[in-house]
Amino acid sequence: MYLKSIELSGFKSFAKKSELIFNSPISAIVGPNGSGKSNVAEAFRFVLGEQSIKSLRGKKGEDLIFNGAGGEARSNRGSVRVVFDNHDKAFGIDFSEVSIERVVHRDGVNDYFINGSAVRLKDVIELLLKAHIGASGHHIISQGEADKILNSSTKERKAMIEDALGLRLYQYKRIESERKLKKTFENIAQVELLRKEIAPHLKFLSKQVEKLEKLESMKTSLVELARDYFRNEDLYINLSRAALGEERKPIDAQLEKLSKELNAAKKILEDSAKKEKKDYLVLNLESEISSVRAHKDSLVRNLGKIEGSLDAEQRIIRKQRESATSDENKMVRLKDVEILYEEVSLFSTVVDVFNKIKEFIKAQKYSADSAISLDAEKAIQQLSKEKGELEEEIKLVEDKEKTLRIRYEELKQGIEKEKDSSRDAERAVFRIMSEENELIAQLNLIKSKEEILKKDDEEFKREMSEVGVLVGVDALHFRDQNNETYDLSQDRKIQEEKKREIGKLKVRLEDSGVTGSSEVMKEYRDVKERDEFLARELLDLEKSAKSLDELVKDLAERLAVEFSTGITKINKEFGALFSEMFGGGDARLILTKDRKKKAEVILEDGEDELAENDSEEEEVIEEGLDIAVNLPRKKIKGLMMLSGGERALTSIALLFAISAVNPPPFIILDETDAALDEANSKKYGDLVEKLSKHSQLILITHNRETMSRAGIIYGVTMSSTGISKLLSIEFAQAVEVAK
Repeated sequence: MYLKSIELSGFKSFAKKSELIFNSPISAIVGPNGSGKSNVAEAFRFVLGEQSIKSLRGKKGEDLIFNGAGGEARSNRGSVRVVFDNHDKAFGIDFSEVSIERVVHRDGVNDYFINGSAVRLKDVIELLLKAHIGASGHHIISQGEADKILNSSTKERKAMIEDALGLRLYQYKRIESERKLKKTFENIAQVELLRKEIAPHLKFLSKQVEKLEKLESMKTSLVELARDYFRNEDLYINLSRAALGEERKPIDAQLEKLSKELNAAKKILEDSAKKEKKDYLVLNLESEISSVRAHKDSLVRNLGKIEGSLDAEQRIIRKQRESATSDENKMVRLKDVEILYEEVSLFSTVVDVFNKIKEFIKAQKYSADSAISLDAEKAIQQLSKEKGELEEEIKLVEDKEKTLRIRYEELKQGIEKEKDSSRDAERAVFRIMSEENELIAQLNLIKSKEEILKKDDEEFKREMSEVGVLVGVDALHFRDQNNETYDLSQDRKIQEEKKREIGKLKVRLEDSGVTGSSEVMKEYRDVKERDEFLARELLDLEKSAKSLDELVKDLAERLAVEFSTGITKINKEFGALFSEMFGGGDARLILTKDRKKKAEVILEDGEDELAENDSEEEEVIEEGLDIAVNLPRKKIKGLMMLSGGERALTSIALLFAISAVNPPPFIILDETDAALDEANSKKYGDLVEKLSKHSQLILITHNRETMSRAGIIYGVTMSSTGISKLLSIEFAQAVEVAK
């Protein structure tokens, strides 16, 4: 696995998207002070999950976003994305490339992404721990932090070394296991307390259940007896109801038939009683027939008159037609002659006058008096219309006369028939009423039986309701077993005896307080099930506590072994590097153990309260790491006596020794060589080249010697606008170009 690239957008001074590609074992980032070089190192801390804004040189999340400069508007978000090659599956996920991105918004909200998918910070940290990467640690040494490992307390130094050795994952698991173990013990205590609380109530309920169990046999007997009684009673009622229904059916049918016959006979008598009314109707019909006949005669006379007028008008038209064909009897209108006179008086010659008169005579010869003919035709049309209306009216009157005659004949025949049928109807009425009285007597007997059966049914339902309340609906499921037949002729005393037995059992159950027993039993079962559940939970918790305790011990033992082995390897590398840089001497890490009061340790860890059973006077042993140095040609054995340059070389030797023992995927060194002179810078450069064989190095430096060891150099510049920009040169390509 190696670091491929980092991309900054809107982060601090990098307003626009800027990408640094790391395709060389050693990459250098150079530039003047204040240009934004250290922002790149902080970008690595940021994207790898650093939560301390102060360590990123800010007070709040908004300080990490480009705030605008020159003509460039401020950004609303800042993002950093780092890309790793994962062909060796160091991250534990099945991707050949892994990208991690973090975005901060102006409201302080942070978003995290792995390969473009939104995730939690916890997911990012767990993924990085698998690859031995973190937001802080020995592989990211920011400006001024190189001396931190020397200035730290022995306890803090030990934590740094453990982190560098890759023991942080084990520590995380141990802390998580201890937390779970503590929580498990709390749960055990809580479960035991709950069992103690419900124990008295469970004991009381068990006694109540013992009393209720004694009544179960009585309840069972009642259920069995009630089912048998209800089954027979249900059969008796249903069969009796069906038998009475069959017995009543022919009586109802006969009564219905007699009722129809009686109504028909009464109707005949009513019709006979209306005879006088029919005689009156006959007289009225005779009078109406006479009136219709007189009206018809009047219409016929009017029709004759209209036909005479039609003949006269037709004669006028014929006469006009005859005169139109005869020249002797031609009539000329005076007005036409006057018009002719006015026209010829205007002519100047006799010939013109003669011609005009000739035309007038010719026109009058072939004309006829059309006005008389038109008046005659209009009169004929009107008379024809009146004739049609009269003929229609005469037809209607004739039809009415025919209808009245038919009714008259039918009415007279009906009067004769009614006289014969009224005598038969009187005899039928007396017979029907006699038969009806006999059937009604039989029907009343059936109704009395139905009333008795209805009372038995009501009593049966009331009994079912009472038993159902006492023993539940189980006793009412008698129809499920209703496969027997019931003989209506059997003695009812057997059922009455069963009913009395049921009554006795009901009284005993009511007096014993059996009602509500289901709630007591349910509560007892619930409490017992809860107690059993708590017992199982307690057993599971104890097993879990034992398993967690063993896991904590195993992790502690493994941490101790790994730590001891790691310190031995670091001391070997540390001594060799120290001797190489100082031309001799010796340096090593020494494990220290200090006795402290527990209260002091808790206060150092930032906790506010002590556990109830912990004593403030209890002493604990606190482990740490001290550094012993022995410079050549000097009697200096303490860190406090070292000069600034010596402290820088010592811290660099220790950091490089740690990285050599457990090489991280990449190391970022931010101006760790600032305090070195020219000779020591060469030694530093040699160590950098040696370390680059195990880890990818990103150097932020002003030192030319250090720059010369880099395969690619990124230059960071900042113009007057306050925006950082990147320039790059890759020496391998430069050499090819030079050739």
